[in-house]
Amino acid sequence: MAEVMTAAPVDRGVDRRAFLARTAALAAASAVGGAVGLPAVASAAGPARTPLLTAAKWNPALDVPNAYVKPRPEAVADPTELTVAEAAWLIRAGKLTPARLVEAYLARISTYDGTYQAFNLVLAEAAAKAAAALAKKPRRGALHGIPLAIKDNYYTAGVPTTANSYLFADFRPPYDATAVSRLLAGGAIVLGKTQMGPLATTRATTPSGVVTTVNAWTPADSRTDPGGSSTGTATAVAGRLAASGTGTQTGGSITAPSNAQNLTGLKPTMGRVSLHGIIPLSYTRDHPGPLARDAKDAAIMLTAMAGEDPADPRTQGLPGVPKLIDAATPAYSGGKLKLRWKTRIGVLPGFTAGTTETAAARAAYLATLAAIPGATVVDVPLPDEWDLLTGSAFNNVRLPERSEPFMPYLRTDLRGFGVSVTGWLQGALLGADEFITGQRAKLLLMERVLDQLFASCDVVVQTSPVPFDILGLPEIAFPIGFTAAGVPIGTILGGLPYGEDRLLSVAAAYQAVTDWHRRRPADPPAAPPAPAAAARGLASPAAPAALRLTAEEVAELAQ
Repeated sequence: MAEVMTAAPVDRGVDRRAFLARTAALAAASAVGGAVGLPAVASAAGPARTPLLTAAKWNPALDVPNAYVKPRPEAVADPTELTVAEAAWLIRAGKLTPARLVEAYLARISTYDGTYQAFNLVLAEAAAKAAAALAKKPRRGALHGIPLAIKDNYYTAGVPTTANSYLFADFRPPYDATAVSRLLAGGAIVLGKTQMGPLATTRATTPSGVVTTVNAWTPADSRTDPGGSSTGTATAVAGRLAASGTGTQTGGSITAPSNAQNLTGLKPTMGRVSLHGIIPLSYTRDHPGPLARDAKDAAIMLTAMAGEDPADPRTQGLPGVPKLIDAATPAYSGGKLKLRWKTRIGVLPGFTAGTTETAAARAAYLATLAAIPGATVVDVPLPDEWDLLTGSAFNNVRLPERSEPFMPYLRTDLRGFGVSVTGWLQGALLGADEFITGQRAKLLLMERVLDQLFASCDVVVQTSPVPFDILGLPEIAFPIGFTAAGVPIGTILGGLPYGEDRLLSVAAAYQAVTDWHRRRPADPPAAPPAPAAAARGLASPAAPAALRLTAEEVAELAQ
C-alpha cells in the first residue's frame, strides 16, 4: 500500500460537494446498517485511490528515507527517550536491537506504572518473544521493533480487550483490529493494552468512576486532567513507557490527552483508518489515530494504520493515502525553513483569550507560525449559527448511535455500564425525529464550515475539537508551551477532508523551530505495579481515599 505524493496537498484536489454527499450517505448508513456502500469522493487531482487489502501486509511506505532521523545525542543514552524515527535510525544502523528497546520500556513499566496506572494489561513475555523473533527477520521499515501501547478498545487476538467495561471484562477477541494488524505487519511490538475511559466515555477510571490513570506531568495530583478517553495511551507515551500508541476519538479523545500531556496526536478524516475490530461508540464519529511524541512519529504511525479495508465500508472510495512521512519532514529552501506548501492559517475569534498563561502561549504560537515563510495567519469569522449548530442541542444526536448496538445489554442489566449508564440511557430514549433533525443540522454545519470557514484559509487554529470530530474532518494536536506549574499547553489545527498531509506539514515546521515537544516529565517515585484487577480497570485501586469523578464530570458523560 504505497503512499502517493503530489505537488499539492490532498485537500486541494478533493471535491467538497462529493465529501458533503458522502457525509449524508454515512448518516443514512448509520441508520440502515454498516454494510451499505458509500459514494466515492471525487477528486479533480491528487493521489489515486488506495487498493483494498484482503489482509495486512508490509507497507513499503514505512521504509522511505525521511522515516529515519539521526538521534539527538542526549537521547542515545536512554532508548526510551528516542522518538520512533530516531529508534528506527538506530535499528537500521545495527546500533540498537528490538530486544534492547523492549527491555528498556518493560523496565520503566515495572518501575513506574504502579504510579501512572497507564496499562490495563502488560504483555511482557509476548513482547520479549516478538522482539527476539524480529532479530531473525528482514527489517520492515520505521516500525520494525518499535514497542507500542494499544488502547483497550482495539481487538488484540487472544488478548483481553475490555474497553475498561464490565460488559467486556472477559472478552478475548479471535482476531486483531485492522489497525493493529497493520501495525504488526510493519514490525511493531505490542507492549500492552492501555487504561481508558469506561467504554470510551471519559478520562480513565474504573467502570464505577474511581480515577486510575494520572497525568504523567503531575503524577502526585490525580486531579490534574490527563485527558480522555485515550488516557492510558497518552500517559504511557508521555511517561516513556511506550514509544507511541493508538487512541480513538469521538469527542476529543485523541486531541485532549495529547494537549494535556505534551504529545502530538492525529485524528484523521473519517474513513482514513478502519474501525473494524474496535469496540464502537458512534458509527459516524469514531476515529482511530496515533498519539505520538512529534509530527514525524504521528506520520509514521498513521502511514501504517491508514488505508481501505474490505471489512469497513467507511474506508472505501477515498483518495489514496498521501506521503505522510515526507509531509511531516520540515522543508527548507536555501538552508532556511519554510512551509512545504503555502498555507493560510485561520484563527477563530477568541483564540488568544483565556488565562494569562494560555493567552500568552497562544499569541507566541501564532507569532512563530507567522514568521515561517509560506505561512499566512488570517482572522476568520465563525460560520452562520455556529453556537447553535455546534451546541448540545444537536451534538447529543450521537447518543442513539452509541446506544443502539448495546440495546441487548441495556434491556438486561444496567449495572454493566457503570458510571456512564445515564448517557447510554439518554441515547436509548431520544426519538427518531431528534436523530433525523440532528443529522440534518450536521450536514448544514458541514456545508457552512466548508463554504464559509474555509473560504479564506486552509487550516483552522482551534481551542476545542468541536466541530471537526462531529464532522469527521482531520485534526492534529501538539504542544505550544507550559504553565508556570509545569502543566503542558497545547493547541489543535483542523483541516479540510483528507488534509492530514497539510496538517502534518504545519506541525512539523512549527516543531522544527520550537522544542516543546522534546520536553519530558520528571520520573515519579517508583511504585509496585497495581493489583491485576485494578490494572485492568475492573476494581478500585488499593490507594486510600481514591478520587472519584465529580458530579459535573459524571453529568458530562450524558452530553
